[in-house]
Amino acid sequence: MNLSKKRILLVDDDEDLLRLLSMRLTGNGYEVSLAQSGEEALGLLPVIRPQLVITDLRMEGMDGMGLFDAIRKAHSSLPVIILTAHGSIPDAVAATKRGVFTFLTKPLNSRELLREVDKALSLSPGGVGGELGQEWRREIITQSPLMEDLLSKAHLAAASGSSVLILGESGTGKELLARAIHQASARASKPFVAVNCGAIPDSLLESELFGHTKGAFTGADRNYSGLFRSADGGTLFLDEIGDMPLSLQVKLLRVLQEKQVRSIGSAIATNINVRIISATHRVLEDEIQEGNFREDLYYRLNVVSLELPTLAERREDIPLLANHFLQKFTSETGKTVGSFSSEALDVLISASWPGNIRQLGNVVEQAVALSTSHVISSDLINNAIRETPEDIPSFADARRQFEQEYLVQLLKITNGNVSHAARLAKRNRTEFYKLLSRHHIVPTLFK
Repeated sequence: MNLSKKRILLVDDDEDLLRLLSMRLTGNGYEVSLAQSGEEALGLLPVIRPQLVITDLRMEGMDGMGLFDAIRKAHSSLPVIILTAHGSIPDAVAATKRGVFTFLTKPLNSRELLREVDKALSLSPGGVGGELGQEWRREIITQSPLMEDLLSKAHLAAASGSSVLILGESGTGKELLARAIHQASARASKPFVAVNCGAIPDSLLESELFGHTKGAFTGADRNYSGLFRSADGGTLFLDEIGDMPLSLQVKLLRVLQEKQVRSIGSAIATNINVRIISATHRVLEDEIQEGNFREDLYYRLNVVSLELPTLAERREDIPLLANHFLQKFTSETGKTVGSFSSEALDVLISASWPGNIRQLGNVVEQAVALSTSHVISSDLINNAIRETPEDIPSFADARRQFEQEYLVQLLKITNGNVSHAARLAKRNRTEFYKLLSRHHIVPTLFK
């Protein structure tokens, strides 16, 4: 298969028309595969990985619209052109409303066909299982149809310039996807700046994002421009946006609306040109209902939503990822471990992976470190999986759990006396009450 050519799947039960269309498209530099039924086409999709499907409407068995509906379920961003000798305006309108790229009537005008093919292919960066070598997505290792469909959507989102919200469990690769979107965008030559909103104390996050002037607060011994200005012209990735405090959400919303940022301690606002990509493992709709996240900010950030599958949902990628990590860690350590045994691969493929790709990387790293032979055994993998926590918490979750346990311990010691507990924690009473409220702790229960 020539991955440098655009790949088209032609579907028609008329052999003569298939041959004629194939000659026209091949003559214009496309790589063409043929199917004589909708069922055959579905079987070919994961094999030939087309970037466009052109299908007749009327066929025996599965017709063109049936094929389109089946394609849409598995590969929602793969464009489909439907051809028919029985075309009508109502058919065309109904088809395009359902997502068909376009609807052409036979006999076909060659120029019109080629024009529509060119338009459709401009929207299909990778097709089903697209090229792994594309520069914008070179760090994302996959052969999963789920991931390929997501990457096609990500490429379209990158070109749009809209704000993107990336959803997914911890360890699924949200920052990697954000970087790929940046690389596929018109901002690729400008900075990509990432910040984990859950890893920075609330009191410092505002300064980190917006900057501060010298003397604006204790410890501000110099001017600091902030991450928004650092990302000017490029992309700012706000990881774990669901952990941002409400007070800062208001200020972030104002910055996004006004496209201006003002440092702490300054009266002067600076114009900024920054694209926002945010990510969270939380269900923000639930956070809104609980009063922890602003609905207006949610809609500002969630113009395009992309959800990363768990590692368990893309098991076909586990051998690829495991070998990637094997090469990485052997290169770093200088060890001569060359491969996994077939039994070790079976264990990797069948494991539950609650910590997703991050956990897989940890397991492979430990197996490489402890291996005494050229081949990693299943025993090493089993031991590494057992010794890896079943659920690896994010930094934000670990900090939240510590804070909650710490506050409960203080209130137990002081029998629910908030003033006394605040003094022990070296926090003022108002701030301490806010902490209790954030963790839904009622001090009177400890009296």
